Amino acid sequence: MELLNAKNSTHLLEAQAHVWNHIFQFINSMSLKCAIQLGIPDIIYNHGQPMTLPQLIASLPIHPSKSKFVYRLIRILVHSGFLAQQNVSYESDQIEEGYVLTNASKLLPKDNPMSVRPFLLFVLGPVFTEPCHCLSSWFQNDSPTPFVTAHGISFWDYAAHDPKINNNFNEAMASDAQLISRMMINGKGKEVFEGLETLVDVGGGTGTLAKAIAHTFAQLECIVFDLPHVVAGLQGSMNLKFVGGDMFETIPPANAILLKSTLHDWSDEECVRILKKCKEVISGKGKTAKVIIIDIVIETEKKDYKLIQTQQLFDMEMMVLSTGRERNEKEWTKLFFSAGFRDYKISPILGLRSVIEVYP
Repeated sequence: MELLNAKNSTHLLEAQAHVWNHIFQFINSMSLKCAIQLGIPDIIYNHGQPMTLPQLIASLPIHPSKSKFVYRLIRILVHSGFLAQQNVSYESDQIEEGYVLTNASKLLPKDNPMSVRPFLLFVLGPVFTEPCHCLSSWFQNDSPTPFVTAHGISFWDYAAHDPKINNNFNEAMASDAQLISRMMINGKGKEVFEGLETLVDVGGGTGTLAKAIAHTFAQLECIVFDLPHVVAGLQGSMNLKFVGGDMFETIPPANAILLKSTLHDWSDEECVRILKKCKEVISGKGKTAKVIIIDIVIETEKKDYKLIQTQQLFDMEMMVLSTGRERNEKEWTKLFFSAGFRDYKISPILGLRSVIEVYP
């Protein structure tokens, strides 16, 4: 072994801290989940101004004996960037320290139309986290996914037979679609839908994104196409309807097919099958005939460490949950050309995700 000197000791201690930080990283997620379940973001949001610790404790649905522990939860939320400290001034010139929401935690109150709360609670639920404990076992068996290793069936079969999980999943996807629809309709993505007469949202769930598109483009006929148990009982509107089916068997014809966060659930072979089905049914002149994909395009150059880390974490989640993966541009290109498409355009306008237009 190397003799310990000042330099080696520093490196050793830094290495230990790095390992410990990753060992306890799940505490950040579970602390955030706890804060949401206690209603902390909602309480501070509704208070309308910086909230002192005593005020917050008095508003929490906790046992009196747990009041002394709240500060420790708040401290980790501050360090994680979900709360910020701000002074509160009173008429008596007394100044106290209060807490306010950050840009990230403003996405957590349930009354926010773009709240990611359903997505967070679903992903951090036991049905999703238990398969992570089976990751090493999965590497040593012939099971298709860690989810199957943990639960004995695929996630899609699990959701089909468990109404609560199916509902939670649909709510999680809808909350994500709500944010994406706001960005697409009010931002640069709006032009993607201009000129279209018909659009099928394949795997569109309960139709959050399609509803926003149909409302914005009154002349556009929209179909939400998903598994029968997903769309059962859902009501459409003048230019929006719900159709149940299997995208591996048939897809309703349209000018354009929309695939939001769908292809990353499937293997390369399965994606090529889906894309070939899409190519068979799209029709139109020029660029009105296309497949519109909203998904991650993994950065291959390290431009934004946090963005790349999140993309890679999402890729690991896909490995745990499904046969799918997140892909870089080269990997996407291979899928498109294997399915017989001639060209594509990537627009990185959605933060972690991009809009990809694929042309037949």
